[in-house]
Amino acid sequence: MAHAHAYQYLTEPEVRFLDAAVARLIPADDLGPGAKEADVTYFIDQQLVSTWGMHGRNYRQGPWLEGTPQQGFQLKLTPQEIYRAAIREIDLHCRQQYEKAFAFLGPERQDEVLHALEDGKIELESLSSALFFKLLLRNTHEGFFADPLYGGNRDKIGWRLIGFPGVASSTYDEHIDHHNVPYRVEPVSILDVQQQRVKVDSQGYPKHVKLSMELPEGGHGDN
Repeated sequence: MAHAHAYQYLTEPEVRFLDAAVARLIPADDLGPGAKEADVTYFIDQQLVSTWGMHGRNYRQGPWLEGTPQQGFQLKLTPQEIYRAAIREIDLHCRQQYEKAFAFLGPERQDEVLHALEDGKIELESLSSALFFKLLLRNTHEGFFADPLYGGNRDKIGWRLIGFPGVASSTYDEHIDHHNVPYRVEPVSILDVQQQRVKVDSQGYPKHVKLSMELPEGGHGDN
């Protein structure tokens, strides 16, 4: 279950929408927790109140013409405005079609809606549904795998899933000759280093702690 957070931009209905959506994009399964458990919604909220969310460094005087894929983002809306408008209009579509907001639909119906957004088959008044889906999917991936410093990847859920060690250690050279041996350590985030939750060497590099490797059923350790 995701932690309770003081959201700075997202409203309660928007949080419900995003919790439901990211839980379908990266669902929890037998491999581990998913995007909702990793606090991806909170990550998105934190990005929306940042300079990125307000397009603080973008030219915003227009003209707003349809661009080519090579020209990148051309919409006059900021990410804040995109999320607010898209969530409102998708929920309106769901109420008209299914008499429930997106968050209250069953998983299979939610998947249908997300596929329709991805394919641009849902007409939104303010923007392309495909554009919103692409942004949402990208932000979901970022929130699942970015350093927990940015609000997502709680307990380093994403890193544990793929075996990513996080902040580099200075002791990798000790493992160079260990071929075809997984490098399994407790992941270290920038936040861990800043909050002094890990030991560091004289150069400031974190000291990785090896994880014990589970033996296969019927296996034996060293005698």
